[in-house]
Formats: sequence, structure tokens, C-alpha cells
Amino acid sequence: MRRPILFSLLLLALAPTAMAERLALVPDALIDGLSDHAQQGRAVLIEGEYIVDVVDVDTLSPNVKQIALPGQTLMPGLINGHEHPLIYGDNYQNAHLSGSSAYKTLLGLAALQGMLQHGWTTVRVMGDADAFFGNQDIARAVSEGVHQAPRITGAGHYLSITGGGGDINYLSPEQAMISDGYIVDGPMEVRRAVRREIKFGSDWIKILVTGAFHSVGDDPKNVAFSPDELAEAVAEASRHGVPVAAHAHANAGINQAIEAGVRSIEHGTYLDDYSIELMVEHGTFLVPTIYVGDYYAGTDKLLAQDKNDDVYLNYRDEWLSLIGRAHRAGVKVVVGSDLGGYNIDPQAYAREIAVLTEAGLSPMAAIKAATSVAADMLNWSGQVGSVQTGRWADLIAVSDNPLADLSLLENPTFVMKGGQIVRWDEAAQQRASYP
Repeated sequence: MRRPILFSLLLLALAPTAMAERLALVPDALIDGLSDHAQQGRAVLIEGEYIVDVVDVDTLSPNVKQIALPGQTLMPGLINGHEHPLIYGDNYQNAHLSGSSAYKTLLGLAALQGMLQHGWTTVRVMGDADAFFGNQDIARAVSEGVHQAPRITGAGHYLSITGGGGDINYLSPEQAMISDGYIVDGPMEVRRAVRREIKFGSDWIKILVTGAFHSVGDDPKNVAFSPDELAEAVAEASRHGVPVAAHAHANAGINQAIEAGVRSIEHGTYLDDYSIELMVEHGTFLVPTIYVGDYYAGTDKLLAQDKNDDVYLNYRDEWLSLIGRAHRAGVKVVVGSDLGGYNIDPQAYAREIAVLTEAGLSPMAAIKAATSVAADMLNWSGQVGSVQTGRWADLIAVSDNPLADLSLLENPTFVMKGGQIVRWDEAAQQRASYP
């Protein structure tokens, strides 16, 4: 009796696997994330999770299932290069104390799902106000197919010195509080923290090289970490093949971080021409996170409101000019919204793309900053950020022409992640306004 059963199992094992159904997305125009111009008359072929070809519409076989996207522009899924999904309140240094890690993780999942619905198929987390590793748990659940959310990479926590931008600096010394950052002092503590981060799933290390604008009791114009502490962070992370992102506002901190070998500068508020030269020389990415300051400027939402307003109401134009100068010099600029999670309208994240045009980037360059350039920073260029054969089928469509109106990116009509449609507004049926 065993032989027929074994023979049947062998035949089943040797039988050819059924091919995934091929699907063609047919938009009015295609932005592939790499070219300088949109393309007309192109279709994107998908099998399973992947893009298998980009072809002329006229060559499509009638046997291929098609999804027509009339009046719409198809483009790569957006990449948010700097985000904090678990921060669910504007005054995050207070809010993180009133929510457990589990609560923050549940809210963070909902925030990430909202991002996905609005076209953000990949998110780099830059540390979160969480005692544990909620984002890494979300990433695990997403990879196991339990939940649908963006692809997640990044750091569990931001590392801060005592009294730095990740510490709580407005309480009396009698109070023992869990800070929103992970507090480390001296090279040995830095090394231990890097190892702990990697142990529990961080694939980036985030270090607050300078003070911050949205935290109380520290100065963004001061350098926090000493050169030996910063060097240890980069050396230990590099030993494990993990890149380092440096939160840096002060000019000396920016330059020190670049020379230490970090992969990205977050914010870079007080960069100068020498900083730009260093970034070009070292291939360092710049994630300026401009719009978050606009979002809060002139409000009463922050404990450190005066610090935020000082730069955004008095220095913003000069900073934008420096970002544009860096871009023209060859620095790779990446979109990162830095807005937080659950309490933010998901449409707001795309405003960072539009703000980059105020710094002098063209609309196409701003889109690339949220697609192919961001993928370069993540070392994921072979997987995301462009519409090419072999990439994951992470795609979005927007009504009309986003090169003429970047606000269209705030509310996509179609979102696909890994070949699965997660949003499709079939009512968007108009002619795209391309010449």
C-alpha cells in the first residue's frame, strides 16, 4: 500500500508549479523613478509579487488580464526615509509615558496602514519613543503575512547622551523616568547599545549627534556625542553590516558625522559649503525633513515650540537655499517626513515632496527623492524605488499629472504592494494633462 502513495507523492512533487497569472497595468503615463520624463503608451506587466516587464501598450497580448488606469499616472510606490510611526502625540516627550509599548505598537500599525493606503509602500523608521521594539514586531508580522503594511526598515530607538535630544530634561532629579530615546554615555555604552539594537531587529542605527528642535532642555546648535563615541557607533555598526543615520543640526556635528562614515544626515539644518563638499566626497545622503517644521510652526502644540519657530520662521529660506545648493552639487537628497504616526492625517506625508521644490529640486527630482534615490540610500535599489523588471510590484497611480501638481501625491487613486492591490479608486476616470 505504501508504494502507490509514495509514487503519487513523487509525481505531485515533480509536477510543474502553476504559473502566477500575468497582469498588465495600463495607465495614461508612466513615471519609472529613473527617467527624467514621463512616458506614454507603456504598460507594466506583473506576475505574483514582481514586475516582469515594461512594454509598449500596442504589444500587449489580448490574453493578458488588464487593469486600465485612464487619466492616471503610474509610478513606483513612495519611500518615506524618516518616520516615527509609534509617536502618537504632538508632545511626544509626554505622550510616550502614557502609552505602553503594546498600545503604541497597535496605534503604529494603524498609522502605517494609513501610510500604505496613501502610497507609502516602504518606510524607514528612525527610532521611536518606545521602551521595546514595536516597529520591529510590526515588520515581523508584516513579513509573515499577518498584516498588510509598508515594508519596514530602520532603527528601534534613537541613541542619545544624558541630557541630549532623546532624554527628558525638564523633570527634577528625584524623578526616575524612561526617556523617549535610549541613553548612552561613553564608547562602551554606545557599543553595547548598538549590539542590543541589532539583536532585537534594528537594521539601522540612529544616533542623535546634536541636540534637537522638538525636545526640551537641549540645544540643536550643540554637538552631543564626542568623536570617540560617534566613531565607536559607526565602527560597531559597520562590523555587523548595519548603516548609521545621524540626526545632526549643528554644523560641527554634521561634519563630524560625515567624516565618521555615517550613511545619512538627518535634518542637516546648519550645513554649509564644506558640509556639502564632505557629503559629495563620502557619498552621504541628506534627509532634510523640512515639512515637519512647517506643520508645527506658529502653533502651540510643542513643549519646545520656541525652538521650532526660531528656525522655521527666521532661517527657513536660508536652509532651503543650502539644500538646493547641496542637490546641485550632487548630494543625494531623500524624502523623510518625520511627522510621527497615529495623530497625523496620512495625506500630510507627501507634502515633504512638494516642499523640496521650494529648495530648488525639479518636480521629477523631488519624486525621485521619494523613490529611486531613497531606494539607493536603503541599499534596496534592486527591489524598490523604480519600475523595472525584477523589482517588487510596489506601484501607485495618481489622477492627472503629478509633475504639474505634486499635491496629487497626497491621495493616490491606486496602490499596489507586492502585486496585491490595497487601494483602487475606480471613479478616477479622466484624461491626464500631459502635452
